[in-house]
Amino acid sequence: MDNRIILPDEVKRALDTLHRRGYEGYIVGGCVRDSLMGVPPKDYDITTNALPEQTKEVFKHYRVIETGIKHGTVTVLINRMPLEITTYRIDSEYKDNRHPEFVTFTSSLEEDTARRDFTMNAIAYDEENGIADFHGGHEDIQNKLIRCVGDPDKRFGEDALRIMRAIRFSSVLGFEIEEKTKAALFRNKELLKNISAERIASELIKLLCGRNVYSVLMEYIDILAAVIPELMPMKGFNQNSPHHKYDVWNHTARVVANAGNSPVLRLAALFHDIGKPLSYTEKEGRGHFYGHAKVSCDITRAVLNRLKLDNYTKDTVLDIIRLHDAQINENKYSIKKFMNRRTPELFFMLLKMKRADDLGKGTDVSERLAALERMEKLGKEILSEQACFSKKDLAVKGGDLIAEGFTPGRELGLILDRLLEEVIAEHLPNEKQALLDWARSIK
Repeated sequence: MDNRIILPDEVKRALDTLHRRGYEGYIVGGCVRDSLMGVPPKDYDITTNALPEQTKEVFKHYRVIETGIKHGTVTVLINRMPLEITTYRIDSEYKDNRHPEFVTFTSSLEEDTARRDFTMNAIAYDEENGIADFHGGHEDIQNKLIRCVGDPDKRFGEDALRIMRAIRFSSVLGFEIEEKTKAALFRNKELLKNISAERIASELIKLLCGRNVYSVLMEYIDILAAVIPELMPMKGFNQNSPHHKYDVWNHTARVVANAGNSPVLRLAALFHDIGKPLSYTEKEGRGHFYGHAKVSCDITRAVLNRLKLDNYTKDTVLDIIRLHDAQINENKYSIKKFMNRRTPELFFMLLKMKRADDLGKGTDVSERLAALERMEKLGKEILSEQACFSKKDLAVKGGDLIAEGFTPGRELGLILDRLLEEVIAEHLPNEKQALLDWARSIK
């Protein structure tokens, strides 16, 4: 692993400006971690021994925003790149499991890094001094290990969101969680109830979109259940079905892992069978889950409302769950009818959901997957042909029919509905004259 980090010009300028004025300056945190892993950082944080007022003075020729000055942070804009520059600090007691009561500034980089969450996020770097790693974070990155800085119980007690961050990093990076840190996760999981729903939702979505999500869901359901207890009944729930090799939670975790990278699809996959334990009936030793999609929707709606997700996400997730077992016939007519009642976007998302659902069963689903592939091809053909499947695409509008002597109102709407049906069924071409002729013939 190359220890040299190539810095953007704006970051170099910020560090050089601090150094020229006699202050220390390092990039720190996620940008160092990502750089050491060969991943381009999304943003850069800088830490310095300059006090906030001194930082403002150093960068007086740039635009400076007092982002969180009482906690030592100012944002400097260099070539429109925002750089958060924070004074080395020591945090006081965290009474709300999220924020320190106050901070004390320090001149020691080592003391500053000691307050951070995980060793991989506690590494600092500048071009002159190279890597400053007081906690073995570089080695942990090489070993793909997530380890708390210092006492994990203290770290999680300070900021309980770190519990979700730990399992999110495990999912996204594919890293294992070190044993002492892992044990502390489970001991402190109830502290997550003190964290805002918005922050939980943000971490959950990132976790669900991680490459290691299957393993994380299987190992850490008890952690997630601290904030989403509705998940717990799925754990170990035997489906007693020839169509399913796995219990409900194992199946669910596999579906999430196969559902593509869309947050909406991953959320739908997580909750699509959450109603199964409540819907279970058994006949001759075989399990059935009649109506489980509706029960899953009811439970999911309550969870998503609690997590304060936006309306688009909630509505789309619920639509996918409601329809994930729905039958769509393998022909253009059925697909156009579906697109008319809903949207093309939902059609293609539903196909992805069905594919993921099938892949999570552990049984031979090759015929079902082939059928889904054919349906996707038909759907793409419908769009590429610009086929008409909604009233707005009809070559005839209400005004055209009125000009032909049709009365405005309910009758007009019914005629348009019939015209659309004939076009969708390909009994009529979507051409103005042909549609008007047909409309006159049934008047």
